[in-house]
This record gives sequence, C-alpha cells and structure tokens, in this order.
Amino acid sequence: MDPTPTGTTQTPTRTRPGVGVSGSERPRLAGHVRLTFCRTRQRKVLLHPETVVVLNGSGAAILELCDGRHTVAEIMTELGARYQTVPEDEVRQFLTRLIVRRWVELSDG
Repeated sequence: MDPTPTGTTQTPTRTRPGVGVSGSERPRLAGHVRLTFCRTRQRKVLLHPETVVVLNGSGAAILELCDGRHTVAEIMTELGARYQTVPEDEVRQFLTRLIVRRWVELSDG
C-alpha cells in the first residue's frame, strides 16, 4: 500500500508525533491532489504537482473512499465487504503517511 512516486528513490517516511487517524475522522484528498486512472500504466495514480504516484490495488481502493464523507471506520467496513481480510493497522499507517505528506486531509466526524 505504500505510495511510491515514479522516477524517484523511495525514502523512509517518519510520522510526526501526534499524527494519526481515528475511526471517526473523515479523510479526503487535499485540494492539490487528484486520483485518476492512467491509461498508459493501466492503473490508478495520484497526481500531485510535479509528481505521479502509481498506486497498487489496495491503495487505490482506500483513496477512492477518501471523499470527506466516509469515516475511517466506514472505509474499513467497506474494504472488509470487498475483501476477506483488511489489516486495519496497515490502512491507518497508509493514511497517516499520506497525511504527513499533506496529500490527504482529515476532518472530524
């Protein structure tokens, strides 16, 4: 689920203290970020100024639900309905990494 920008070397991301997601928060893509389908790559990508992030299937599934209406708990419930197992800690870590990069924003439920 780790978003990896194309054409760059991936570096470890450290989460700032106090940054995390609770089940009641509503994630949404930041205004300068767009989720779209890349016909060339035949995959969902996250577009950020001067960056293209190629997503794997689970990362794209999470971000498709980050619309500001679904809570983190609802996202995990929806993913649980689609897939047999949903590692909640991995979903939360994925969202936390995107929040630290300012690609995803949270609002209170």
